[in-house]
Amino acid sequence: MAFPSKPGCPVCGIVAAAAVHAPGQSPRSHSPDEPTEPEILWRDENFTAYREKAHPVSSSGHIIIAFNLHVPSIYTLSSSDLPLLVNVRNLGRRLLSASSPPSSSPFSSGNSSTAPSAPYTESQFRIGFITPPFKDNKIPITDHLHAHAYLAPADLLGWWRGIAYGPLAWYAVDDLIAEIRESVSNNRVKSGYDDRINAPIDTVPEAGARTGAANGDEYIASSLAISDLEDGLVSPNSYNTSFASSSSGLIPHLHV
Repeated sequence: MAFPSKPGCPVCGIVAAAAVHAPGQSPRSHSPDEPTEPEILWRDENFTAYREKAHPVSSSGHIIIAFNLHVPSIYTLSSSDLPLLVNVRNLGRRLLSASSPPSSSPFSSGNSSTAPSAPYTESQFRIGFITPPFKDNKIPITDHLHAHAYLAPADLLGWWRGIAYGPLAWYAVDDLIAEIRESVSNNRVKSGYDDRINAPIDTVPEAGARTGAANGDEYIASSLAISDLEDGLVSPNSYNTSFASSSSGLIPHLHV
């Protein structure tokens, strides 16, 4: 199934502009200090991530990770897209862990020793999706799939916006991964506990992505992922061992 860019979609515009700009640059602004324009932090074959500067929910960091394809919602995803969701989680953690003030980019060229300005705890990471029909009224994008990643507390979040980030509308990426895995296997996957990042199943990003019958026949739906065959897989727990940048100043690609 194809998901071409949609004319007039603001996220599609950001994704297209990011393709010709280096991370750390704003594709729509000539001034690096312009507060209302997105600052691109990351782009690969599947995702574009940018800092939400106009209406962040947290003063410590709020990043939006958008699918490059114009995917309408999480309900378009299948079990074969589990590696993509794992990458959303890993990418969100990496970017938040290297979070810095909006006026500077933690992934700018030549900065090869970027480290978190503060030791963030596991409980501070919030990575997930706002599910329809709910939406963030300050970032009212509903038909282009994107994840929000921010650091708690959400000190800039008012009570009305809080509905979109609360239990009625918020779908944590860990819970979505666990639910999809449970739907395609006999294994019950516990999610939401404090030591979630050390769950053994998370060492295999493709866990649950393959389904089949008792006779050994496999039924694998096509994935939305666009793989780079020249690069190898990156360990899904690499964010847990090191937050350091590569020698070029960019974090390593998280290909599936």
